[in-house]
Order: sequence, then structure tokens, then C-alpha cells
Amino acid sequence: MPRTRIADPADPRLDDVRDLNHSDTRPDLPGGKGLVIAEGPLVVSRLLESRFPVRRLVGFPGKLDAFLDEHDVPADLPVHEVSRETLAEVAGFDLHRGLLAAADRAPEPALDDILAASRTVVVLEGVGDHENIGSMFRNAAGMGVDAVLFGNGCADPLYRRSVRVSMGHVLRTPFAHLGGTFTTWQRSLSQLSDHGFRLVSLTPDAAAEHLADALVDDRDRPWGKVALLVGAEGPGLTEHAMRATHVRARIPMAPGTDSLNLATSAAIAFYERQRSLR
Repeated sequence: MPRTRIADPADPRLDDVRDLNHSDTRPDLPGGKGLVIAEGPLVVSRLLESRFPVRRLVGFPGKLDAFLDEHDVPADLPVHEVSRETLAEVAGFDLHRGLLAAADRAPEPALDDILAASRTVVVLEGVGDHENIGSMFRNAAGMGVDAVLFGNGCADPLYRRSVRVSMGHVLRTPFAHLGGTFTTWQRSLSQLSDHGFRLVSLTPDAAAEHLADALVDDRDRPWGKVALLVGAEGPGLTEHAMRATHVRARIPMAPGTDSLNLATSAAIAFYERQRSLR
């Protein structure tokens, strides 16, 4: 494979990983180059195994040696060797993991295809925090959730920080965006109902049904297909979204507490869904 050493931070071959933390010019902005950036050996390996076409690999000499010894890399993939100082100047901060890869974005799978192949999905509304989205994918992968669906107002799941926090699972777990605006996207939930999904809204409302009960039918059997809806940290799901679901469910909590953070709540719901299937 072509492995080149680059010492000049201005070299255009490094543009794919330039200004990674710059809000206006970073290469993973969907409206710009729209790249996918993976950091560290584990996430880079998952990028190489994913549906996203990898453009180049950049890293410190030792990090590249170790990675290339352990992983099969396409023979025509450009590999650039840089010093820590050079990479820090290019990226805009010190990347101590010492290994990056950049890839092109790929089209999302069709929603109908995702729903036909899934038993459990999570639907997000208004989740604008990239780390929460990354945690959501990591928890989903660990708890057997088949796909992540995005309603209105959610942040980009392929932002570098989301990819990193997800440990690369955003590159492996199918996801798709539901159409519509703040007050109309909920109509897309009818597609889930048409595919036989039980739609469950998560809410801290004390009047909501116990989560464990919401995931089984009147004969205490688990629903065949379940979609778990979660909202943003703080405001939670909108009333529009909850009205479009079959049931509102709560996680029982100790007296004197009011809520859990988003990623934790979702992980508990994912686990409870898995437990109901046993």
C-alpha cells in the first residue's frame, strides 16, 4: 500500500483531517466535505469494516505499524505517516490516540428495509447532544437494539465526537432519519405501526405505565416488535410524539428523585426489552 511520510502541515493530502474542531470548516460537516472521521485503532477498524468508503489513514509511525500488523487494509488505501506535532497543527488539537481515518458518507438504508429486518428500534426526538447520540449507539449495540431512528431536531450522528463516543457502533448499527418538521415528523411513526411495532414513549410521568408492563401484552408475553421513543435531556418527548404512540412508560425511581439522564434511561429501557424476550 502507498505509505507516505508528510512533514508539512499545509500538505493538501491532510485536508481530510484538518481543523477537526473548527465549527465552520471541519471536514465532517454534512454541508461541506461531509466526511466520516474515526479516531483510534478500535474505531478505525470498525470504519474499515463498515459501509463507508475509506479515503485515507493518518497516524504516528508506531501507531501505524501496530495497526497495519493487526488489520487488513486495502492495498490502494493512502496511508500517511505524520509526527504528533504535525498532526496537532493540522487537526487543531493534540490527538494522543495517534491514528485517524477519513471516509465518505454513504446513503442511509431505506426505512422500510430497516423495519422489516428489526425487532427492536429506538426513536430519538430533539436529541441535540453529540455525546448522548454516541452513547445511545453504544448502548443500543450492547443491548441488542437493531436500529436507531431520528425524528426532528437531532444532531448529526456522524459527527466526529458521536462516532468516537459510540466506539464506532454508529458505523455498524443501521440508522435512518424520519421526515417532517417539529410538529409533523410524528406522522412518520405510522410506518412503524404498519410494520407491526408497538410504540412506547419513555417519560418520567408518574401516571405512565411501568416500563416492564408496557413491554408485554395482557398475557405477559413480549411484544414481537417494539419501538422505544426517547426525547432530549430535560424537556423529553413532545406531547405530539407521545400522542402518536401506543403507550407511555416510566422507569420506577426512588422517592425524592425525578429523572435519569438520557443515555442511562435508554440503556435501562433497552435492557428491560431484552429481559422481556427471555
